[in-house]
Amino acid sequence: MTTTVTAPAPRLDAPASTLTSDLGLLVLRMAVGLTMAAHGAQKLFGWFSGGGLDGTAAFFTMSGYPAGKTMAVIAGLTETLGGLALTVGLLTPLAAAALVGTLLNALAVKWGHGFFAPKGVEYELLLTFASATLALTGPGRLAADRFIPALRTHRLTYALAALALALISAALVLLIRN
Repeated sequence: MTTTVTAPAPRLDAPASTLTSDLGLLVLRMAVGLTMAAHGAQKLFGWFSGGGLDGTAAFFTMSGYPAGKTMAVIAGLTETLGGLALTVGLLTPLAAAALVGTLLNALAVKWGHGFFAPKGVEYELLLTFASATLALTGPGRLAADRFIPALRTHRLTYALAALALALISAALVLLIRN
């Protein structure tokens, strides 16, 4: 008599495998991180049809920020370095929070022009929530943080502290805006 062993049908309510989640977080980190790094390169170097430091400084000044050139450098460095760090999963809560803080200022500048692009806030809002999500979930196992003992295991307290820092710094920058 031959017995046939069949595998049980997969449960629809079963959680995704860890590898699936790690790959999903990697894809999200790459999409958000590289997008933000490209925006930073536009500000700093004028790459990708960007305004460079002078054009970005003029925009910041026109938008009511003091010291337009300084603000352009800060925003460009935050977007470039934060985006690249997020892409590789390095200091993920801080990298994501850096982007959240910058994006909150972008939202403040564009607020009141509707929701949908090109003048609305949908793009900035999506990037803000995606960055906050990555701060809260952590980078997954396919990240540089895995090699930093203190960050090997994602901790919600790190994420909440980083996001609080983003909110406070964004609020302070917005307070000095005319």
